[in-house]
Amino acid sequence: MTQPEPLAHTLTGFPAAATAFVSALDANRQRIAQDVGVSATELRALFRVGRSVSITPKELAAHLGMTTGAITAIARRLVDADLLHRVDHPGDRRSLYLELTPLGHEVMGGIHQDFSEMLAASTSSLTADQLAAFTDALTSVASEVRTRSARP
Repeated sequence: MTQPEPLAHTLTGFPAAATAFVSALDANRQRIAQDVGVSATELRALFRVGRSVSITPKELAAHLGMTTGAITAIARRLVDADLLHRVDHPGDRRSLYLELTPLGHEVMGGIHQDFSEMLAASTSSLTADQLAAFTDALTSVASEVRTRSARP
């Protein structure tokens, strides 16, 4: 008896394009993490700390969907790499904040500049109006996906 051919599951149209875009961004994030010498998760933590300026480990854990114990280990590695430092919480002796070090700011600034330049080059074939329309559409779709995938 012959086995049935396995079914291939492929997307087409916009879902395929969106998946390809996300995959390209993920590959870029992996490359950046490797260049910086951190894991992809550690890079996500750096991005969140940089965006927040100052964040508690508990807040970072909630954002990354991790335990505070896992964040403690990630923070330790990033502190050892001189990318983050711990700052005492002014109102709670038992708590602290995580913030970028001067080297962390330098690294994040370089990552943002490189990313902006890559996207500018990647969209150079678009007119200003097309880029504005693409930006609006991408922002709208991202917002809708975030809303629709939120847990009740």
